Amino acid sequence: MLLGILFVGLSNYFAVDSIKYVRLAVDYVVTNRANENIDSVSISDKMLYYGLLIIGTAALMGLFMFFMRQTIIVMSRLIEYDLKNEIYAHYQKLDLNFYKRNNTGDLMNRISEDVSRVRMYIGPAIMYIVNTLGTFVLTIIVMLSVDVKLTLYALLPLPVLAFSIYKVSDVINKKSTKVQRQQSYLSTLSQEAFSGIRVLKSYAKENDNAKNFADESSEYRSVNLSLVKTEALFQPFMITLIGLSTLLTIYIGGIEAINGNITMGNVAEFILYINRLTWPIASLGWVTSLIQRAAASQQRINEFLNTQPEIYSKPNSTAAEIEGKIEFKNVSFTYPDSGINALQNISFTLNKGQSLAIIGKTGSGKSTLANLLVRLYDANSGSICIDEKDIRQHSLASLRSQIGYVPQEVFLFSETIANNISFSINKTKVTEAVVKQAAKDAAIYDNIKSFTDGFETMVGERGITLSGGQKQRISIARAIIHEPSILIFDDCLSAVDTETEEEILNNLKRIMLNKTCIIISHRVSSVKNADSIIVLDAGKIIEQGNHNELMKKHGSYYELYQKQALEVN
Repeated sequence: MLLGILFVGLSNYFAVDSIKYVRLAVDYVVTNRANENIDSVSISDKMLYYGLLIIGTAALMGLFMFFMRQTIIVMSRLIEYDLKNEIYAHYQKLDLNFYKRNNTGDLMNRISEDVSRVRMYIGPAIMYIVNTLGTFVLTIIVMLSVDVKLTLYALLPLPVLAFSIYKVSDVINKKSTKVQRQQSYLSTLSQEAFSGIRVLKSYAKENDNAKNFADESSEYRSVNLSLVKTEALFQPFMITLIGLSTLLTIYIGGIEAINGNITMGNVAEFILYINRLTWPIASLGWVTSLIQRAAASQQRINEFLNTQPEIYSKPNSTAAEIEGKIEFKNVSFTYPDSGINALQNISFTLNKGQSLAIIGKTGSGKSTLANLLVRLYDANSGSICIDEKDIRQHSLASLRSQIGYVPQEVFLFSETIANNISFSINKTKVTEAVVKQAAKDAAIYDNIKSFTDGFETMVGERGITLSGGQKQRISIARAIIHEPSILIFDDCLSAVDTETEEEILNNLKRIMLNKTCIIISHRVSSVKNADSIIVLDAGKIIEQGNHNELMKKHGSYYELYQKQALEVN
């Protein structure tokens, strides 16, 4: 950037320097036109000399202008690159609550459109600001050295222009903020429509959705046109004031030349100086708009960059290898945004290598318990310990990397099946044999082999090309492939038939050997073989024991077992 500013100064110097040769040429012609001792050839030679000087200085001006753009504009692109990476890295540090409070379209717009607007300020806007200041300072110094009175008249309209820019910039800033906000909303509408296209088509709501998008587009057009109109009115106003400066220069300069205070060359020189100031002044409106838009965008970017994650690794946290003992001690949790009291005084101990099943009605807090264990949330009270150490004392990355988690809501990337399965392990450890074995253990291998491209089949966005059961089994394969110390299955067999469920569970017995496992389900068939079973209701443990113990109690577990047995029959 500093190098770019140097080139701006050199470019402006040669631009202003070239104008004095016009004055010298005009004065030479005017002075010698009545001199009979000088022939036309001598005048032509002199004009050619001045012409070559003007062309030479103009060429140097252009050369340094080229260097100026190559330094400042390139610098802005490098900063854009850094800023996008910084925002993306910060996004990934933020916790789940942040993503619940902000929509995807807005997140995407801030990392793309807002960053682009900031780049326009860092690059073109700064370049033109420095260029304008350099042009003004050099040109006005030269003008004052020629004639102070004529300079003051020529610059008379500029205070009015400066005041106008000050007033209009505030209006542009407010309208720019509205434009950016509406554009984010449009991005959100588009993203949700494309992600939920199956639901839209299922309910034949394409036309309604298109109408809603058209209405919001109309609003975007309206706020954008309002901004454009402000800029469109501002530009001619500036050009008018610049034209007034030229008229004053010709009028006052003509009088001064007649009175013999200045030469005709000085008048021509001043007209060129005013024209030299024309583009910098004319660009002020555009530059002001860039600055105001960038200010609005940077404010939106900072809003997220200044957001600190609620879930993070403590300074004294360690990255120790996890063995697998889990303890919940009077754990309670309430969701911060909704106020739902999800868990109340939950306590249990699960030793290394044991399996725990959690069963209960919808909304009883089963998934919340899993979310707390992988620290997607932190408990409001009580403590969760792994290997007799508080979960907050474990490094966040180390903790999560040693837990195999299959969430209730399966998410697959728009990638090949092989890449989705191997997602959880280091790419250097990925082999065809490892991926195939994970697929076999998750009972998805035969399905994959039936596809035309096998493991190289692209699953489409969010796995749209696969059935619910296939997505769940690929998600299971992804969790077990890196052989974690703790496995958590959150209702991940709900979309598979009982026969496939039995096959997967038999495979998991081998995989879960010497590993701590938590199985969350609403099916008794999925949990009956666990070492211990917890029955949740409204966030509380109402029953606890193994399958046989709970059946003897004839409580909620027994009733659920009997009900599901009748449904199967």
